[in-house]
Amino acid sequence: MSAPSVHPLEKLFRPRSVAVIGASGDPGKLGGRTLFHLKELGYRGRIFPINTSGKEVQGLPSWRSIADLPEVPDSALVLLPAPAVAQALEDCAAKGILHVQVLSSGFAEEGGEGVVMQERVVEIIRRTGMRITGPNCLGSISPPDGYFGTFSSLLATAKPGPGKVGIATQSGAYGSHIYAVAGFRGIGISRAIATGNEADIDVAAAIDYLAEDPGTAVICASLEGCRDGDGLRRALLKAAAARKPVIIMKVGSTEVGAAAAATHTGSLAGEDRIIDAVFRECGAWRVSSIEELLDVAQLCAIAPLPPSSGVGILSVSGGIGVLMADACIEAGLDVPPMPPEVLAQIREIQPVAGGRNPVDTTAQLGGRMHVFEDISQAMMQGAQLGAIIFYLAHIGRNVARFPPLEEALTALRRSFPDRLVVAVMTSVEEVRQRLNVLGVPVFEDPTRAVRAILGAARIRVLQAAAAAPPAIGPGPPLDLSATNEAAAKALLAGAGLSVLPERVCLTAAEAAEAATALGFPVALKILSDDIPHKTEVGGVMLNLADVTAVAQGFDEIMRRARAAKPAARLDGVLVAPMVTDGVETIIGVQRDPVFGPMVMFGLGGVSVELFGDVAFASAPLTPERADALINSVHSARLLAGWRGGPALDREALVEALCRVSKFAARHRDAIDVVEINPFLVRARGAVVLDALIAPRRA
Repeated sequence: MSAPSVHPLEKLFRPRSVAVIGASGDPGKLGGRTLFHLKELGYRGRIFPINTSGKEVQGLPSWRSIADLPEVPDSALVLLPAPAVAQALEDCAAKGILHVQVLSSGFAEEGGEGVVMQERVVEIIRRTGMRITGPNCLGSISPPDGYFGTFSSLLATAKPGPGKVGIATQSGAYGSHIYAVAGFRGIGISRAIATGNEADIDVAAAIDYLAEDPGTAVICASLEGCRDGDGLRRALLKAAAARKPVIIMKVGSTEVGAAAAATHTGSLAGEDRIIDAVFRECGAWRVSSIEELLDVAQLCAIAPLPPSSGVGILSVSGGIGVLMADACIEAGLDVPPMPPEVLAQIREIQPVAGGRNPVDTTAQLGGRMHVFEDISQAMMQGAQLGAIIFYLAHIGRNVARFPPLEEALTALRRSFPDRLVVAVMTSVEEVRQRLNVLGVPVFEDPTRAVRAILGAARIRVLQAAAAAPPAIGPGPPLDLSATNEAAAKALLAGAGLSVLPERVCLTAAEAAEAATALGFPVALKILSDDIPHKTEVGGVMLNLADVTAVAQGFDEIMRRARAAKPAARLDGVLVAPMVTDGVETIIGVQRDPVFGPMVMFGLGGVSVELFGDVAFASAPLTPERADALINSVHSARLLAGWRGGPALDREALVEALCRVSKFAARHRDAIDVVEINPFLVRARGAVVLDALIAPRRA
């Protein structure tokens, strides 16, 4: 049997030996502090201080240069002034050290010469095959191995304990704050790394490692930006396949390019909406605070993910029970009422109990802890619950009264090992730890407990549905010599979308003749590659009912366009029949520079303009993913019929989304934006009413 493969980044996280390049005898300096941490905090590997003096450093023998080392270390930590880093990397490569963490700052984060020095680092990486984190990174830690390869000042007062939660961040300060707070809350860490400027290894690569790491069960991550969209997708999908929850934060944003902002699709996109969609598609749960990040991580590290969104609430306080029920409903969790037979069983056990869910046992439960087990078992057996949450006031602070509660929770976990059991109460550390061992997380704040349950429930659903966009090859070359509405519609018709029988007219007489042939009323629209937004120049006229109105309308539209855009090339006027029997939607595809083509869907009118009620998904879409995209838009309920209106052709909409997404994906190298606005969904069928295609900028 062959030995299991070792991840390429294993030596960065768990080196058996490490060189400290720039080691100092002064623990107040970064090189001295990092060496002190390795020497004093339990690292069992070999440490090789590199110091040009060649003298003993902090009681350890040192070497003048990397070349002098008696063996090749697994890894090296570089803490030298920025100008000296490149030579140190060359020396590491010559020695055979191919896993290096550059903790030195003064590179691209400072601009100017720092950018040049970082480019030199990148050149060395590419030439030698070396793997590095940084520069300007905090290093990595592996508490189960006693490895603390970092200069973090936290370690002077607190040492994170071992556990199952892995942490990957870009920012060193952000990362150290997360694992500091995790340690203070008793959340054990498997590995943690801060990737800094990411000249090589980024957060996605670290997630990829943690997804394989047998010591990691839950992954926390924080991103400021992403350069490798495919790499991030692969890492998140790998974690989802391994059933390791990923709880992730994204801070900061970047501006959308000028060309993208010229369309609704571009102006509504932005990096944040797109990366949010990528997280969901790849099974990761996005949070907005460190508190929530660690709440969800703590729950996932010790308890099972709930098999459904149904939550049972058992409380010794009616008011707090209602508070938790409201929090569940607002979060999107279900709070199903207990069936009558279950309520009867509960009343028999505790006659004063009230409510259907939440169930209020009143404070009398405090003196009747022996009935707690029977009530909780009845609730779990009688309803489709994925989780049950208990509010127990301050019982957790009374160690003497705790055993009956512990026995009841032990029995409940044994009876329902796949369900989530959460306790809300104040407690002493001993009680909290004992419940954690049982797989029962403890929270003091009811709403924080509900948010953590929501995260765990959603992670299970997201992981089950996680999938990469289908692979699709390039299509034949497109003729993008013209990009006006008629040209865009011709391309979309070739992709299989339904368009109206329209005519391009160059004179008022041609327009009148076309309108007569198409049937009144008609719409007139200016055609010009230079006027993407026709309404802004008065280039649209609707509901023209006779040949006179059409002829006059043609002349007026041309006059308005020339007045508003004197330099624009005018290609005539498009004459189209009026169609209004349906609901207007918008379908767009924006080529994101990191994640590739992203599909946007929303309903037209104020939902898009005022509320931004749109959703995104990676292209190309499958019918299942297109259907999910539609469902994620709040106003999509209008498609099912509203206030007596007919249900609309959802299948036609799904088919159109798939066709547009495949068209854009096949031509990702030629097109920046595809926008159909509006796309009219009717009782039978759906049709493109207006379209824009923006070629990719050089």
